[in-house]
Amino acid sequence: MSSQGPTNETAASRPLRLPRISGRIPSLDGLRALSIGMVLIAHLTGTRNFPWVEEIGRWQLGTFGVRVFFVISGFLITTLLLEEADRYGTISLRGFYMRRFFRIFPAFYALCAVLFVLDRTGVIALHPRDLLAAVTYTMNYHRDRAWYVGHIWSLSVEEQFYLLWPAVLLFAGIRRGLMAAAAVVLLAPPLRLATGFVASFRPGIGETFQTVADSLATGCLLAGLGPWLAQSPRWRRLLDWRWFWWTVPLVVAASARNPSAKLEWLVGETVMNVGIALVIARTIHRPDEPIGRLLNTRPFVWIGTLSYSLYLWQQVFINRHGTSLPQSFPVNLALTLVVAVASYNLIERPFLRLRARIERSRRRAPAPTSAPAPLDPSGGAAAAG
Repeated sequence: MSSQGPTNETAASRPLRLPRISGRIPSLDGLRALSIGMVLIAHLTGTRNFPWVEEIGRWQLGTFGVRVFFVISGFLITTLLLEEADRYGTISLRGFYMRRFFRIFPAFYALCAVLFVLDRTGVIALHPRDLLAAVTYTMNYHRDRAWYVGHIWSLSVEEQFYLLWPAVLLFAGIRRGLMAAAAVVLLAPPLRLATGFVASFRPGIGETFQTVADSLATGCLLAGLGPWLAQSPRWRRLLDWRWFWWTVPLVVAASARNPSAKLEWLVGETVMNVGIALVIARTIHRPDEPIGRLLNTRPFVWIGTLSYSLYLWQQVFINRHGTSLPQSFPVNLALTLVVAVASYNLIERPFLRLRARIERSRRRAPAPTSAPAPLDPSGGAAAAG
C-alpha cells in the first residue's frame, strides 16, 4: 500500500495504512528496536558489572518486549497474507513457508550448531533434550532447560503460529479466520486462569502456545479489522488523541505491576496486548509526529533490522549466572552486537537474496494450466475437491 495520499487529506480522514520503504515498514522496525532493547536490559540486569536496578525486575521488561514482538508478528504476517489474498484471490502455503524458511531457519540452525559444538567441547553445559526441543521448535513445552536456550521458547511460539495461521485463513476463510482470532483473544485469559489451578501446568503459563496465543491474535485482528476500523470516526479520534501517549505508562503499569498472578492472567495480559496494538496503530497512522519520527531514524531502524539476530545470540553472552569476561558487562553486550551483525550479514542477508532470486524465477515461469482455488472471504477455499 502506498503511504501517499491526496494533498488535502486530513489526519482525521487518514485510513490505517502501511508506509513502506524498500519493502519494509519503518515504524515497526523502530518498535522492534524498543522491544529488543527491553529484552536486553532485562537480561543484562544481574550480569557481572551491570548496574543493579531492582525496579527493572519488577517491571517485567523482558516479558513486555516479547509481547511486543508477538503482536507485531501477528499484525505483519496477517497484513501480508491478506494483501496476497486480495491480489491473487488465494494464499499460497508453499510460498509462505518458503519465505519463512529462508528468513528464519538458516540463522536459527546456525545458532543450534554453535550451541552443539560449545556443549560438546565443554564450553557450556546444556540440559538433556535441550537441542531436541530447540531444533523441533518445542522449547515452550520444555521447562528443564539451560539458560543458553531459554529464549527459544518465544521463537517456538512464533513458529507454531506460522504453521497454523496461514492454513486457518486459507481453509476457514478470512472472515471465519478473524472470528477464530477473536475467540482466542476472549478464551485465552480464562484458559490461563484455569491452567493456574493445575500445579504441574502452572509454570508453563506465559510460554505454552495456548496461554500466549492471544498476543499474536491481537495483532491478527488489528490487521484484519484495519479497513473496517479506518471507517470509524471514533477509532480515528482515538489514534489522533493529543493525550494518547500518556496512556502508555498506564498500560505498562497495569500489565506489569498487577498485585496477583490471577489478575495478571485474567486482565493484565489482555490490557498489555491491546495497549501494544494501539501503539502499533498510532505509529503507523501518525509517523510524522515526534515519536514516529524517532522510531524511523536510522539507528532505530538499524537495530530493528538486527533484532532477530540480536535475540538469537544474546543469551550466549548475556548470562547472569556467568562470571567470565565474555559474560561481563559491557563486553557481553558488545559481543552480542558483533555476532548479531555477523549473523545478519553472513547468514540472513545471503539467504534473503537467494529467496528473492527464487521468487523472481518463479514469477518468470509460465503460469500453471490450473490456477489455485480462490479464497472465499466468508468460508474458505471456494472450490471443493
